[in-house]
Amino acid sequence: MKTLNPSIKHHLIIGIFISIWSFLFSFFSRPFEHGTMDTKVWILVSVGYSLIGFISYAIVSFFQKYLFQKLNRWGVLYEVSIYVLFYVLYTTITYGYYRSPIIRGIYDFPTYFLKIIVNVFLILTPILFFIRRYSIKLIPPAKDDITIKGENKLDVLKIKQSELICISNSQNYVEIFYVENNELKSKLIRSSLKKMQTDFDFLLQVHRSHLINPAHFKSWKDSTTISLTQMELPVSKNYKSQLLSL
Repeated sequence: MKTLNPSIKHHLIIGIFISIWSFLFSFFSRPFEHGTMDTKVWILVSVGYSLIGFISYAIVSFFQKYLFQKLNRWGVLYEVSIYVLFYVLYTTITYGYYRSPIIRGIYDFPTYFLKIIVNVFLILTPILFFIRRYSIKLIPPAKDDITIKGENKLDVLKIKQSELICISNSQNYVEIFYVENNELKSKLIRSSLKKMQTDFDFLLQVHRSHLINPAHFKSWKDSTTISLTQMELPVSKNYKSQLLSL
């Protein structure tokens, strides 16, 4: 997978799809049948598996976003690790639910894994692969417009994400550098660099005082300086490895 949308909202939509699939799979296929389970019990069982499917994928989404921000790249190995994490969580939590007083399952873990989880894996994996790969096209991306707000009511700057070059610390303020009609501009806003990084997770830290929009990275001027669109910034050793992957 060459691209990844790390948006939590984006993947929660996928999580909802997995949740619906888990409900339908559990209710209609009834992968285990111990004694007599009427329709009401199977609805309860299916709802439980549905929620577990959503929760498992939601946890994976947060881990995925953290990993993507840390590495600023994605590949087959990382994609496979996401599948593994999802199935580990799903298997562990569903087995606990299966052995709970609600279901009172009689399978031990190896039997449960072979009779239930293997079937889930064989059926769900192709579906999950397809929707993760093509959901970027199926789910419209968010608008490019962003709004940067400071502590004061008048501290507001509305620009396109693609226009933002970097944000630099300036004592109790941050200085926003952006391009408008190919002209470099800046604006001081009363805020902190940490808050900016929290609000705009696409930004990459290159120095304790600087965050950059990776889209504006041009080249290395030397071992401690990078060139961005119409400006240059220093790079700290602690953040150099992230930039080397760009």
